Amino acid sequence: MAHAISQKSIYICPMEHIIPAKQLNWLYIFIALAIAVNFSGLFVTIMGPDAALYATIAKTMVLHHDYVNLVVNGHDWLDKPHFPFWIAALSFNLFGFTTWAYKLPGILFLLMGALYTYYFAKNLYNERIALWSVLILLTAQHILLSNNDVRAEPYLTGLIIAAVYHFYRANIRNNYWHLLAGCIFTACAIMTKGMFAIIPIGGAIVGQLVITREWKKLFNWKWLVAIILTLAFIIPELYCLYYQFDVHPEKVVFSHIGVSGIWFFFWDSQFGRFFNTGPIKGGGDPFFFLHTTLWAFLPWSLLFFVSVYRFIKTGIKNVRGQEWYCISAGLLTFLLFSASKFQLPHYMNIVFPFFAIITAQYLYNVQLSKSIKAIRITQIVVISVMITIICILEYFFYSELTTPVLVILFLLYVAMVMVPKIVSNNGIQRIIISTILVAFIVNVYLNMAFYPTLVKYQGGSEAARWIDQRDTKKYPVYQCDNDAWPMEFYLNRPLQMIDPDTVKSTPKGTFYLYANADVIKRIKAKGWPLLIVDTLQKYTITRLKGSFINKNTRQKQLTVMEIVLVNAPGIPVLNKLSIDPKSIHRPL
Repeated sequence: MAHAISQKSIYICPMEHIIPAKQLNWLYIFIALAIAVNFSGLFVTIMGPDAALYATIAKTMVLHHDYVNLVVNGHDWLDKPHFPFWIAALSFNLFGFTTWAYKLPGILFLLMGALYTYYFAKNLYNERIALWSVLILLTAQHILLSNNDVRAEPYLTGLIIAAVYHFYRANIRNNYWHLLAGCIFTACAIMTKGMFAIIPIGGAIVGQLVITREWKKLFNWKWLVAIILTLAFIIPELYCLYYQFDVHPEKVVFSHIGVSGIWFFFWDSQFGRFFNTGPIKGGGDPFFFLHTTLWAFLPWSLLFFVSVYRFIKTGIKNVRGQEWYCISAGLLTFLLFSASKFQLPHYMNIVFPFFAIITAQYLYNVQLSKSIKAIRITQIVVISVMITIICILEYFFYSELTTPVLVILFLLYVAMVMVPKIVSNNGIQRIIISTILVAFIVNVYLNMAFYPTLVKYQGGSEAARWIDQRDTKKYPVYQCDNDAWPMEFYLNRPLQMIDPDTVKSTPKGTFYLYANADVIKRIKAKGWPLLIVDTLQKYTITRLKGSFINKNTRQKQLTVMEIVLVNAPGIPVLNKLSIDPKSIHRPL
């Protein structure tokens, strides 16, 4: 009997009826809208430090036709593996060095993850749970944020759920094509983030087989083949690390020589961070990912916590009648990351597909009217809080809300009030639709009003655009600000670093210098012939504080930056440089 359940891979839930065509069409519409919202940040300026750094590394790859060495500011860089940089570099080769060309691959990988979430949930449960899982995943707050501020996580999220799905199929069908596909996706995940990527993948498969005591399947030789194939498929990464670092022990990395790239890849980059013994250290909090999930998985987080409790409570009564892939992948990763000494909020994104499936199956199985009422009240509170937060944020921040954005937000709000009643008479389905729509409202505002205004305070990218648009003579550009990557990515020429305090005499030749206003004053006092051509106001936009968000106290948090032309012939007047005095950029 247990074997039959395992082979069918359909787990206990009420009888699934065919989804009415009207409801199915609405679900497809909501998924299409969710995809559109995930794309709504596609053209928002890449934010530093991390996303701009990754974009700059990929740009350097393309410019130097070097896809082996990872280089930052002319120095060897040993931190992340190559895969996302290869994919971004491919996109740059196809579409040029643009914001959307950098973000597009990450979003597509995330959408691939949504597709595999659908396949996985449909195989485990049914189509309705599968569609709900996709919607929950695509409307989770940190998924939407990560598709704007693209780093490694969108790639990793798609690769991990894809690997788990194929290994699951290989497990129940003994299909070796699925085994091969699972190994390829696992290898790509490892080449994206390192060996810790195998935790949710291995956790899902091993957890399922251990909990259900399917020992013969657990110790099947095909898993040894999978390990060997995965190791073979990461050879490109190992070759690059060996060629860049192990062959050159004289290179200085992390202030040391003799650093092995392969050792760093297998140990220091992962276990070194976990135990805080590697060159990159942090400070761990065992409750960090608990409160992180509370906001990162909004608007579904409270329902998720309840669904985990209900899943475990009912599962222990009928272990073999319930799937354990999702809970094993999600909770094992959650617990190990919570024990780690190096923690960042976006780390949990990789298991959100499993969280989405757990939440969707719980909502599908809710039958008691008392439970439905409790869920409705909970989500009304969540929806109200989220709407209130963006209203307060807009009141204090005062973003550049355009008329089209206001119209979209108004229509979404009307839809949130009216559409659930039109689509279904079922209480749970109405709650789900309202929750989806509030996620749309919040993130349309963030991606189309808040962030487009916020990035104007990212001085480096603004300075690069100013120079690109106004300098026709292609003068060299120097910078002495420590946040160089946004400027380096958006600048249409090489960016060079300079420390004016260590330069004894005025450098020769005409060039632009982007620096803090206080630095400009010091070099002017040294006698450097210069002309201030633009003034900007800068803030580290990925570290928001209330004093910056509040427009009344923002000015005190801003750093004045200046673009100066050094050694301009005869220090000509402004109009001879073809610079419009009105172009001096001072954000509100």
